[in-house]
Amino acid sequence: MQELETIVEQMEAGELPLEEALQRFERGIALTQQGQQKLQQAEQKVKMLLAEQGQENLVDFEPEQ
Repeated sequence: MQELETIVEQMEAGELPLEEALQRFERGIALTQQGQQKLQQAEQKVKMLLAEQGQENLVDFEPEQ
């Protein structure tokens, strides 16, 4: 996560040369995909644990705004 945050900050600053910005963008995409995969795995694990306890109903998380 820290690496992704650093990449975002660098990109937002707008001071990277084009080639380096593209490389950082590609790395950011890869990190985002890895994060999404880890979240999906965690969600599946939670579902399995709840199913074992007979609590199969999950409610989608709604962040406060």
